[in-house]
Amino acid sequence: MSAQPSDRKQPASAALVIFAKAPIPGQVKTRLCPALTEDEAATLHGSFVLDTLERTKAAAAKFKLSIDRVLACAPSSTHVFFRIMEARHGVTLLDQEGEDLGARMRQAFDCLFARGYQRICLVGTDVPSLPLTHYRDAVESLTRHDLVLGPAKDGGYYLIGMTRPHPKLFTNIPWSTDQVMTLTEQKAAAEGLKTALLPVWNDVDTVEDLQGLIDDCAADKKRPKQERVYSTRTAGTLELLAKRLRTRQP
Repeated sequence: MSAQPSDRKQPASAALVIFAKAPIPGQVKTRLCPALTEDEAATLHGSFVLDTLERTKAAAAKFKLSIDRVLACAPSSTHVFFRIMEARHGVTLLDQEGEDLGARMRQAFDCLFARGYQRICLVGTDVPSLPLTHYRDAVESLTRHDLVLGPAKDGGYYLIGMTRPHPKLFTNIPWSTDQVMTLTEQKAAAEGLKTALLPVWNDVDTVEDLQGLIDDCAADKKRPKQERVYSTRTAGTLELLAKRLRTRQP
């Protein structure tokens, strides 16, 4: 686990946690296989992680957000991919620890609240086109709310933020199902939490999601260069995958 950045004596009051896996073939985006090869899925995932790092940095700069960015790493922050991300993107590394997704998220929140952060948002890496304003709104909403959630179209959430630990939000949840968001909201209501909701967004879990992203990226390329959302890296990857998928259709 890496130390806090040495050029800052005190952490910012807010942290933005990017929850990521190393792009290891066979361990990421497995629901896109066998439509994609394991190597292709890993390449796509790696590009998404880079997108999230770049877009969170851009959001912090554009809106002058006083946040520390933390990269929560699986399987380990010692993986060379994460060490490179730390050096290139100025993020603090944190190991993901826990038997399931809920336990790992809970641990990340507990660890960072213990470091003194007062507002913490956690975002996944499957939303490469998430508007920069969503990051700003998530962080700022926690000055007026106890909890912020970014609902995903599949019934999960792509972002969660809070002002203090709420472990019950991460227990007895059937992760990777369409019940995640509904049950989380129910638990939050039972806890009496004041909750803010971001706009619904589509994350990328299935081949259908991938095709939707390919179509959206193709439309994005028709916009003026300064208005494009997708990185040239991800746009190129999606264009290549689209061609390969067409050749594999029966």
